[in-house]
Amino acid sequence: QYRELLKTEGVLLEFTENAIEEIAEIAYTVNSQTENIGARRLHTIMEKLLEEMLFDAPEVVQKKIVIDHNYVQKRLGSIVSNEDLSRYIL
Repeated sequence: QYRELLKTEGVLLEFTENAIEEIAEIAYTVNSQTENIGARRLHTIMEKLLEEMLFDAPEVVQKKIVIDHNYVQKRLGSIVSNEDLSRYIL
């Protein structure tokens, strides 16, 4: 869904295998620590992960973006490690 959305702006979005695994692990962890809302958690995580990219897509110079484990950790790591933040943000 996000791939197709960004494609309308001419941006090719790709995820590495370890990024997908990290996103799934974060969804599982936050669901375990807070209210378990199932797959809806994945939606909020993806929104938080890609919010800057979605906002800036029309101005993006780099037309191919690869989301890897490091990017996921950079964008979500501090939120996940703080249970209070993850409760309200994710």
